[in-house]
Amino acid sequence: MEEKNLICINCPMGCMLTVTMQEREIITVEGNTCKRGEIYARKELTDPTRIVTSTVRVRGGCDHMVSVKTKEDVPKEKVLDCVRALKEIIVEAPVRIGDVIMENAAGTGVSIVATKEVKQV
Repeated sequence: MEEKNLICINCPMGCMLTVTMQEREIITVEGNTCKRGEIYARKELTDPTRIVTSTVRVRGGCDHMVSVKTKEDVPKEKVLDCVRALKEIIVEAPVRIGDVIMENAAGTGVSIVATKEVKQV
């Protein structure tokens, strides 16, 4: 048996979780004060995902950068690939919140969208 320690990030409580595993199977989750802690621990140790946030360059806008994020979680191992792909992107102003900046980011099937408006100059 192996124990893993995590801090739950699903609510402000920040519960200290202790997860007991046997090989790749989760046996118990302890330390959570709500059900979300157990769900978080199980997902984090078996299928970790993240929302990617970054910026993209803008041409012809009142700002030179626009903030972006993935519409959904992507596998944790794809985060760096998503960020690297965004480095090459330049969008034309105007940009509106929710505009799709990139589809299928790093082969994840998840789109990256603008989270800020940039007006055209």
